[in-house]
Amino acid sequence: MSAILRFQRRIYPALRTTARFNSTVPPKVPPPTPTESKFARWRRTVGRVTLGTIILGVAVFSYSVHKDHNPPQQLPYDAEKKTLVILGSGWGATSLLKKINTDEFNVVVVSPKNYFLFTPLLPSVAVGTIGRRAVMQSTRYTTRFKSRTVGVYEAEAESIDHVNKTVTFVDTSPIQGDATRTTIKYDYLVNAVGAEVQTFGIPGVQERACFMKELHDAEKAQRVFMDCIESAAFPGQSDEEIKRLLHFVVVGGGPTGIELAGEFHDFLVEDLRRWYPELANHVKITLVEALPSVLPMFSKQLIDYTLSTFKASNIDVLTKTMVKEVKPKAVVLQMPDGSINEVPVGMVFWAGGNKQRKVTTDLMASLPETQKNRRGLTVDNHFSVAGTDGTVFAIGDCTSTAYAPTAQVASQQGKFLASMFNRIGRQSKIEREIAAIKGNSEEDVKQRTALERQLEKAKKQKEFHYSHQGSLAYIGSDKAIADVPFFNGNFASGGVATFLFWRSAYLSTLFSIRNRTLVANEWIKTKIFGRDVSRDD
Repeated sequence: MSAILRFQRRIYPALRTTARFNSTVPPKVPPPTPTESKFARWRRTVGRVTLGTIILGVAVFSYSVHKDHNPPQQLPYDAEKKTLVILGSGWGATSLLKKINTDEFNVVVVSPKNYFLFTPLLPSVAVGTIGRRAVMQSTRYTTRFKSRTVGVYEAEAESIDHVNKTVTFVDTSPIQGDATRTTIKYDYLVNAVGAEVQTFGIPGVQERACFMKELHDAEKAQRVFMDCIESAAFPGQSDEEIKRLLHFVVVGGGPTGIELAGEFHDFLVEDLRRWYPELANHVKITLVEALPSVLPMFSKQLIDYTLSTFKASNIDVLTKTMVKEVKPKAVVLQMPDGSINEVPVGMVFWAGGNKQRKVTTDLMASLPETQKNRRGLTVDNHFSVAGTDGTVFAIGDCTSTAYAPTAQVASQQGKFLASMFNRIGRQSKIEREIAAIKGNSEEDVKQRTALERQLEKAKKQKEFHYSHQGSLAYIGSDKAIADVPFFNGNFASGGVATFLFWRSAYLSTLFSIRNRTLVANEWIKTKIFGRDVSRDD
C-alpha cells in the first residue's frame, strides 16, 4: 500500500504538468494600446506651446519691469567733457535723448514739462478712452538709464545767446524757491521746443476754443465736454438750447481733427446713449476745414472712405469753410459761396496751425541776415541753425523744412542728431588717444596711423534723409485708415483690421513697457466698462 502511495506522489505532478501544457485554452493576450487621434496630438502640442509662450512672456515682462525699477549706476559730471543742452521734452528731444551716448558729453535737459507726452493719443484722453497717466513718461526715466548723469531742469527757456554760448531759463512752476532764473554755458545746444497753437488772430479762438496740443488741453476739453452734457440735462432747458449745447464743432481736417470727431462719435454711441438716453438724439458733430479736402496727406481712396464713414456716423463735414469768429454761444463761418453763417454751438475744438514760441522767434530776430523765413528756423541738412557757428541746432516743429510738422518727422530728426553727436563724441575720444601717443617708435607710428584712419571715418557724416513710414488715423466706429509705403508704391487700407493695426502700431511706438501696459489696460477697461462720465473739477 505504501508503495502505491509513493508511486502516485511521483506520477500525479507529472500528469498535471502535461495536462497544463496540452490544454486547448489560449493564453491571455494584453489589450492593444489605443491610438491617439491627430486632433488630440495637435491639441496637446498647442497646449504645450501656449503654456511655454505664457511662461516666457511672463518672464520677459517681469525682467523688463525689474530692469525699469533698478536703473544702473551712472558716471558723474566731467568738467573735461563738452556740455550739450537740449531744450524741450517732445518727440525730437526724447528721441535724441534715447539714442545719444552720454559718455563723451555732459547733457542738460531744460523743459517746462518733466515728461514726454504721446500726442497721437490726446484725442482719446479728451473723451476718457485713455487716462492721462497712460500717455505720459517721465523724462527722468529716459535720462536715468544713460551712462552719465543727465541734468533735468523743469523750466522754460527764456533766451539763447549764440555769440556767448549761453542759455537763460526761468522757473515757471506755481511753487518756487529763491532762485528762479539762471544762465548756463553750452558747447552745443539743440532747440527742440516745438510750437504753439496758431489762431491766425481770429477773434474768440484763444479765449473760447479748446485746443489739442498739450495734456492740459485734453483735460480741459474733457471737462468742457461734460459741462455741455450736464447743462443740457438741466431741467427747463428749451429744445433749441439743448441742441446748441450738444453741437460740437471740430476745426481742422488733419489727423488730429479727424480723430477727435471719431472719438466723440464713439462716446456718443457707446456711452451717451446708455447714460443720457434723453440727450443722445440731440448731439451733433461738425467738422470744419478751410481746404478743399480733409486729410490731404492721405490718398483719395482713403479720403472718400473717411467721408463715407463720417456720413454713416452722422458727422457733418464742411470743406472750403473758414472760421471768422468764435462767440460765447456761436461760431461764425464763412461758407464756400462767401456767405456768413452764425451757427449755435456748445463747444469748439481747434486743431489747426502752429506758430513759433518766443524763444525761437527771439533767436530768429538775433540772426536777421540768415533767418528770414517766418515759419521757423532755417537749418541745413545737419540741422545746424543758419547764421550760427555750427554749435546751435534745431529739430521738430520749431524749424522750417520741407517736411510736415509731425511726430514721425521730429522723431527721425532726433535720432539723426543723436548719431551725429555720437560721431562727434568718437572724434573727441580718438583725438585724445592720438594726443596721448608721445613716442615715435614703429609701434607708436602704427597705432597713430590706425587712429587717424578711424578719425577720418568718424568725421564723415551723411545728410538727413527722411523715411516716411506711413500715415495712420482713427476715424471712429472701431475703424482706422492707413497709407503705408509698400515697395515702390503705397498700400492703402481702411476698416476694422486697419484699426487693430493702428492700435498695435501705437503700442509699439510707446517708449516703455509701463506705457504699453497702461494704454493696453485702458483700452480693455473702456471696452468692458465704458468711459467714465463723472466730471471732476
